[in-house]
Amino acid sequence: MRNEKILVIDDDAHILEVIQMRLKAWGYSVTIARNGKEALAALSADAFNLAVIDLRLEEENGIVLMEELIRHFPNLPIIILTAHGSIESAVEAMKRGAYSYLTKPFNNEDLSLHIKNALEKQRLTEEVELLRKRLNKQQKCKPIIGKTPQIREILGKISRIAQTDSIVAIYGESGTGKDLVARTIHHNSPRSNAPFIAVNGDDMPEELLENELFGQAKSASKNTGKPKDGLFKQAEGGTLFFDGIDSMSLSLQIKLLDVLQENEFKPIGGTKSIKVNMRVIVSSITDLQEAVNNGTFRKDLFYKIHVAPIYLPPIRERKDDIPLLATYFLTDFCKVLKKNVIGFTPAAIQRMNLYDWPGNIRELQNKIEHAVIMTNKDIIATEDIFTDANMLKNAFNSYKDAKERFEREYLENLLKMCKGNITSVSKMAKRYRADIYKLVKKYNISPDQYKDE
Repeated sequence: MRNEKILVIDDDAHILEVIQMRLKAWGYSVTIARNGKEALAALSADAFNLAVIDLRLEEENGIVLMEELIRHFPNLPIIILTAHGSIESAVEAMKRGAYSYLTKPFNNEDLSLHIKNALEKQRLTEEVELLRKRLNKQQKCKPIIGKTPQIREILGKISRIAQTDSIVAIYGESGTGKDLVARTIHHNSPRSNAPFIAVNGDDMPEELLENELFGQAKSASKNTGKPKDGLFKQAEGGTLFFDGIDSMSLSLQIKLLDVLQENEFKPIGGTKSIKVNMRVIVSSITDLQEAVNNGTFRKDLFYKIHVAPIYLPPIRERKDDIPLLATYFLTDFCKVLKKNVIGFTPAAIQRMNLYDWPGNIRELQNKIEHAVIMTNKDIIATEDIFTDANMLKNAFNSYKDAKERFEREYLENLLKMCKGNITSVSKMAKRYRADIYKLVKKYNISPDQYKDE
């Protein structure tokens, strides 16, 4: 017997009876509601794993009700019921946060498949939340926000890697959160009570960087007559995070490799080696393997640091996380700025999902901060976030681009629901399998990656 609780919202007594009967026969606990007021009362009184909403309620708009439920219960997956003539509206509902939609009349197999997949999504979301809470239990760094498969995989890696002393190489575009991942690893490791020392190789010339890393012996510090501890020494017992290792010169790469191999170093001007016990995390915005092939990065150093790689995707490849990130930043900035902004308009959320965010999470964070500062309303609209005309233009691409974007997202959603099974996808899409294979090839998507989601 399953313990999942499902809320069904429909003003048609016959539909309610049919769905309730089927779900109870499958072992689910079912609560029914005939309108939004009853639905909100039920959700306030009990925790549900899934909601099923009719798109066309007699006195309410199903999409509007869905958005209200999502605003109050963001982790609740929602399945929309719709007639064949309202499929366009159902697709719009998915863009605004619905998990999937079913067209009426539906058969038992389709209903069961949608519910199983939606509940699996909800279960995975709960697992991610538990993992995130465990990773951030010490409250020493900000949480990693996201619910997509990429983020689930990254959180799992962090959980395992944090308990080791292995060198970690974090790859990702600028603004994807490499520093946050490094801090999360440190604060969830046995070294969490020792220092976390960060240095950015892009910020200083080679000579200054070497001084910062190695420090100076007394004889080399003529100005003060005192030795200067370098970052290696300051990181004793803790973690040294080297951000932007791809910018390090070849000569300094050799010296860093020696430190990593011998676990000791000599301060500049010194003759005596100093033992060091530290964990090293590095990051790069470029592919270091490619840098090795180009001769700009040493092969031996690459193999030394490429022990536990973590790849951070740009947020344009994890669109489902954009509303979560935006809401997190909104809440954070409202506390700091003492503003009472409750959320975003549906159009603003949709526009954020359409925009490519070349600056990734950092750009999104800056845009939300600016919007909170400038708005005098209790809800943020599109123009509050995208104040530049060029950005608005970027968000709305050509018809061809928009069509392909929808086509790809539609295919990915179907693959998720059908766990990569092309036959099931073709049935749900009512297209030949050959058509589905053409789309898979066109967008270079691997169905296998969805089998274990």
